[in-house]
Amino acid sequence: MIRFIVQALVTMLGLWLSAQVVPGVGFTSTGSLIAAAVILGLVNAVVRPILVVVTFPITVITLGLFLLVVNAAMIGLTAMFLGGFAVDGLWAGIGAAIVTGVVSWLAGAFIPDGAKRD
Repeated sequence: MIRFIVQALVTMLGLWLSAQVVPGVGFTSTGSLIAAAVILGLVNAVVRPILVVVTFPITVITLGLFLLVVNAAMIGLTAMFLGGFAVDGLWAGIGAAIVTGVVSWLAGAFIPDGAKRD
């Protein structure tokens, strides 16, 4: 449960930074930012694995770059579910996916995953 909360906070930070940096990404309130992070976590847990398997051939052909489109689609799907979160087009979604991914990667470097390392 703590890991889910930390992941949601990191996702919130990534989405907030995306709204500040990427044109076409925005929020109406802090509540919509919190809801977007939770919904994005659920969408990534349920829909993304299916989409990754279905798009595997094109991901291999593009040497993994198509995963940016998959991540942008997950952010766009989150925006469709939530009225207070807006993503204007594919390029805004890709920009948000890049920013959110970098924030998650940096947070993963500094936050221990809970496993004991010898």
